[in-house]
Amino acid sequence: MSPVLSPVVRPRLSRPSWLSPKVFRTEVLAGLVVALALIPEAISFSILAGVDPRVGLFASFTMAVTIAICGGRPAMISAATGAIALVVAPLAKEHGLDYLIAAVILGGAIQVLLAALGVAKLMRFIPRSVMVGFVNALAILIFAAQIPHLLGVPWLVYPLVAVALAIMVGLPRLTRAVPAPLVAIVVLTVVTVVAGVAVPTVGDEGALPDSLPTLGLPQIPWTMDTLTLIAPYAVGIALVGLMESLMTAKLVDDITDTHSNKTRESWGQGVANIVTGFFGGMGGCAMIGQTMINVKASGARTRLSTFLAGVFLLVLVVALGDVVAVIPMAALVAVMIIVAVSTFDWHSVTPATLKRMPYGETIVMLATVGTTLATHNLAIGVVAGVLAAMVIFARRVAHLVEVTSVLDPDGTTRIYSVHGELFFASSNDLVGQFDYANDPDTVVIDMTHAHVWDASSVAALDAITTKYATRGKSVEIIELNQPSARIHDTLAGQLGVGH
Repeated sequence: MSPVLSPVVRPRLSRPSWLSPKVFRTEVLAGLVVALALIPEAISFSILAGVDPRVGLFASFTMAVTIAICGGRPAMISAATGAIALVVAPLAKEHGLDYLIAAVILGGAIQVLLAALGVAKLMRFIPRSVMVGFVNALAILIFAAQIPHLLGVPWLVYPLVAVALAIMVGLPRLTRAVPAPLVAIVVLTVVTVVAGVAVPTVGDEGALPDSLPTLGLPQIPWTMDTLTLIAPYAVGIALVGLMESLMTAKLVDDITDTHSNKTRESWGQGVANIVTGFFGGMGGCAMIGQTMINVKASGARTRLSTFLAGVFLLVLVVALGDVVAVIPMAALVAVMIIVAVSTFDWHSVTPATLKRMPYGETIVMLATVGTTLATHNLAIGVVAGVLAAMVIFARRVAHLVEVTSVLDPDGTTRIYSVHGELFFASSNDLVGQFDYANDPDTVVIDMTHAHVWDASSVAALDAITTKYATRGKSVEIIELNQPSARIHDTLAGQLGVGH
């Protein structure tokens, strides 16, 4: 009897979500809106870096396309940014574009190395209050960046901005089939062109390229002197770029209620910067403003929108440069104002929230916002916020150590019980909580409810033991948990206490 052959079951391949007609339309339109918003930003950042506008535009194209493939956070937009422009501006001014490009390539390589070393895991040490401060500072910077476009301009700019704002606020209440920012840009462009209204346009921001970027190497001497020159700028590019990108990725995770691969995003940023450098771009990182346009205003959720943002950008500035040049800046200013307003965490500054929130949390948020606004650098603001959070946390935990004591019935032994976390901030107060002069000859320190974290804590225990020893009294430390016993046994008596 021949065996019965069971049918072969082939696994069903999952279809990419962007192949759905509805999702595809959303992603395409979102990419187009982002591309339009990227143009004036890329030109402005090029000017800030002291390079030709084409350098920023090409960087935005290569960054967006590469990160769409290599990145770990779908729908996040990476392009030329102001933070990177501030880092590379001195190098470009003093040594020229080729040295800037070399620094971008080296910075990308450093980002890949940091990704391999697990730098993305450091994101767990960024508190929520720093994230809130990051978001609020970002919203303020986005809004402040639009003010120059509203000063010293024809009066018609103001009603145009008002009309664009009205479209973006009102249209989503009627339909979400087409992104409101795109409708606002198209309507204002048609109105200004047909009516012949003379207002500032995208073309006034700088010359648009008329050719594709080309692959090449920077023309620099490949020597140790060159490496020494560009290395500090490359490290700055790597650190600032990763910090802003990972913070933005975490923000998008929260908005979309999804998880992203931060390690992949880290090395993806590095690969994107390397590719950008070889194509003559100024480097970049995640752009929070354009990402918010993509994710919040347009509803994009996949890599397709990021990829198309780069492709559309190149098509718009190379093939349709004459059309893009007539887009009124009023439309893009209005888009960015909406982005700023929607990005700001208004709940964090309401009186009810501020009243409930611990003072330390509010101080950390304000430190992040204040430092960012003072330096115009989100990375420095985040570092300041994290440092403030560390200091406040250390002060808070330092006061949670408690020492209680009892005398045994026969009066020959004093038993101290230590409760809390012992580290450099809390252990300094520990020494003063023992009665060295009046205690009996035998003292027991019970560590059941304590944990020893560092050498400072071991040194404090050594100091306590030494103070009793000078009075001819013995001390026994008991019930150390395993990690605490390990560090105590390793360091006790080796720290020079009492010498």
